[in-house]
Amino acid sequence: MQELHANPENVFWGYFDADTPPVLTVESGETVKIHTLPACFQEDLPPDPALVTPDHRRAIEALSPGGDGSKVVVGPVGPHMMTGPIYVKGAMPGDVLQVDILEVEPRQDWGFCAILPLLGTLPEEFTDYERIHIRVDREKRVGVLPWGTEVPLDPFFGIMGVAPPKEWGRVGSPEPRAFGGNMDNKDLRPGTTLYLPVFNEGALFSAGDGHGCQGHGEVCITALETALNGTFRLTVRKDMSITQPFAETPDKLMTIGLNVDLDEAARQAVREMVRLVCERSSLTRNEAYMLCSLVADLHVTQLVDINKGVHMLFPKAYLGRR
Repeated sequence: MQELHANPENVFWGYFDADTPPVLTVESGETVKIHTLPACFQEDLPPDPALVTPDHRRAIEALSPGGDGSKVVVGPVGPHMMTGPIYVKGAMPGDVLQVDILEVEPRQDWGFCAILPLLGTLPEEFTDYERIHIRVDREKRVGVLPWGTEVPLDPFFGIMGVAPPKEWGRVGSPEPRAFGGNMDNKDLRPGTTLYLPVFNEGALFSAGDGHGCQGHGEVCITALETALNGTFRLTVRKDMSITQPFAETPDKLMTIGLNVDLDEAARQAVREMVRLVCERSSLTRNEAYMLCSLVADLHVTQLVDINKGVHMLFPKAYLGRR
């Protein structure tokens, strides 16, 4: 297993770009442990400096133009620090990158949640910036809110993605698209396999935007933003062809709809699930559509990342029944 640390030379801030050079090369099927940093600016750091890992401070100083990590000077794009990209040998445009999510663990003892003015699900109703710092108790696996409430940790990466098509240029990190990115899908947790279409040689996989926990919707625009370590197995699939991400667990299929219109995102998730069920069973399209209505669940993934997300979960136990 290779390990990729969150040193400044291995981190990029706020965008996805096919021209970002890879910082690690792995064989197809190899496992890699990725250290990541939270999506935050200097002012989001906790009052106790001892809680902030040295690599996080170095990245803020090295990657922001002004060296202070403030919102004013950080790039044209977004707040997310991604570790990568990773070049996977053999991956070519048109292939699929299979990402087996093996382990996800918090790597700092703090996180935060914030309201950002004019963003989130109720932008006109919450117009003042407010932030809370949350203590991450890694031993008890809870986040402790300032008023004492404990919320269970259920860590996952808000961002997992490959490089976008070269002709798209630099794409801001807040918006999820066909290459994955900021999907903020809490069901993409350990034990899940994510499939991403490949647009560039080597795929160029990156991860970041660690979340200690999140509700479906991520309504105020932030989750429990924190630093995570993730272990992934990256495999090139030349026997598959897809145009957008999907995922599966041992017992469920998951399709992912992404669109500025929530209804269209839902239609996309349903349409893709019908296609996937037909592909993996002997059901007709009409039969698959009706079966989805009986046994599959739609979830609002997130409402706040420009392209909204809806994902559908379908129990695999029904694939063999006709």
